[in-house]
Amino acid sequence: MTFTAIDFETATSFHPCSVGIVTVENGVIVDEFVSLIKPPNNEYSPFTIQVHGIYPRDTINAKSFAQVFPEIKKRLQNRLVVAHNESFDRNVLAKSMAINGFDYADLNIGARWECTVKIYKAKGLKPTKLSDCCRQMNIALNHHEALSDARACAKLFLLR
Repeated sequence: MTFTAIDFETATSFHPCSVGIVTVENGVIVDEFVSLIKPPNNEYSPFTIQVHGIYPRDTINAKSFAQVFPEIKKRLQNRLVVAHNESFDRNVLAKSMAINGFDYADLNIGARWECTVKIYKAKGLKPTKLSDCCRQMNIALNHHEALSDARACAKLFLLR
């Protein structure tokens, strides 16, 4: 089983402030990447800060999405991509790429990704928030920390 799991935390709507990516080769985690991302104008919604605890002071000197994107691209290109609530993370990626002049088609990944919410919902698990799925499957999680969320998603996908 070979795939890449990804999770974004956002500052406002779809502007990321953190990304976590976990690469799995033949069922084994072989690479992990995490980075803070400075959102446009380093602006945050109070709601998103409350969710993930990342503040403007944390990203004031972070790289922009365009600067982090080469690392994201090399881990996603030509891969099966997995996310928990994939439409959210896929839209964050696609919109951020478009704003920065990158073509989503260049990644050569699915228009839709594998979604652990849908997988575990189909298995009858309720509720299917990442924290609930991890609790049910006994997976360690520091919820809303991008790398921890991506790692948990990868482990959920491996256990499906």
